Amino acid sequence: MSTGGKRRDGALALLRLPDFRRLWTIGAVANVSRWLELLAAGLYVLEVTGSAGIVALTAAARSIPLLLFGPLAGAIAEAVDRRLLLQLGLLATLLSAAAMALLARAGVLAPWHVGIGGFVSGLMWSTELSTRRRMLAEAAGAPAMPRAIALDAMTNATTRMLGPVLGGLAYQALGLDGAFAVSAAGALACIALAAGIRAPQPVHPLRVRTATRGLAEGIAVAIAHPSVLGVLGITVAMNTLGFSYLALIAPIGRALFDATPLGVGLLAAAEPAGALIGGFLLARRGDRVDGARAFLFGSLGFLAALAAMPAMPLLALAILLLLAGGIGIAAFGTFQTTLVLTAAPVEARSRMMGLVTMAIGTGPIGMVLSGVLADRLGAGPAVTALALAGLAIVGTVGALWMRARP
Repeated sequence: MSTGGKRRDGALALLRLPDFRRLWTIGAVANVSRWLELLAAGLYVLEVTGSAGIVALTAAARSIPLLLFGPLAGAIAEAVDRRLLLQLGLLATLLSAAAMALLARAGVLAPWHVGIGGFVSGLMWSTELSTRRRMLAEAAGAPAMPRAIALDAMTNATTRMLGPVLGGLAYQALGLDGAFAVSAAGALACIALAAGIRAPQPVHPLRVRTATRGLAEGIAVAIAHPSVLGVLGITVAMNTLGFSYLALIAPIGRALFDATPLGVGLLAAAEPAGALIGGFLLARRGDRVDGARAFLFGSLGFLAALAAMPAMPLLALAILLLLAGGIGIAAFGTFQTTLVLTAAPVEARSRMMGLVTMAIGTGPIGMVLSGVLADRLGAGPAVTALALAGLAIVGTVGALWMRARP
């Protein structure tokens, strides 16, 4: 049997595990809904206000919970049933999407409603790494953990590609109320799946003092591990200065390329499509790759492509450039989790994932900054300026990290 065949068999073996299959499916469906909502809401707010800055602010509201609650969620997930945290997050997503659909249907939806709804939905994502992603890895078992994370990362890339396209189609065909109704249906399906999870987990009494002490201990563990510090530093730079471009994807598509809603969706889908290609390459040769270097150079490659993207004369060329840059995001997404989980002690994994969540949660800072720059300079120059700043910071952090490695 070929190596590729063995890997396919390995993925199928993971999907035969009931808990793994449910957790994997929840991640896929919830991620499609997340990106569908983000694109549809961005198009709506742009049409209503005409301001790229307000679009960026409403997008930032969706990520603020990661910054505010990510570390605390990681500490709490060490003490209480992670299945309960997952179910509560899915319920918040369902209620938010249903409320947005009803308000849009009634014709009274305002941009501030979109911001609040995004914040509520973001509560689920503040627990994602410390609950669902950790449960998924542990359901696979220690020997299969890297393969499980790689499969989940590839799935995330696929859903980040499909979500914006479906968001553009749904907004174009069904309107904003229809797009949010589709998202609500996805959340309801995820809640039903979560009810069947049977993963055993010790449950401890939750005390605020225990949670805050656990957070402090988690920070101390991170400081003691150069790999964790390197991942955290680059994750902050990527989410603040790189991925903030997603908040401006609607203004970029409309203003620079005169794209339809579907065209904007395709532009948003280009980077995750590249990440999917990169995921397949890692699946074939991932065991021969230095994870730290792949994580670093994949990040640099994406930022370079992003800096050049607004200068493209055609939408098709911009899509191709983001597609190429997205290949590096596969390494970023795969090794971001794997490097931390393998470096941290087992008892500190959820706390480490909470710190990664906090690093991801710095994205709203970049989204707000991108909105301010876009209103003053234009969406294209704003993205280029932030991406160039990201290149400088990631290159510096990466050089220090590589020097500190044994």
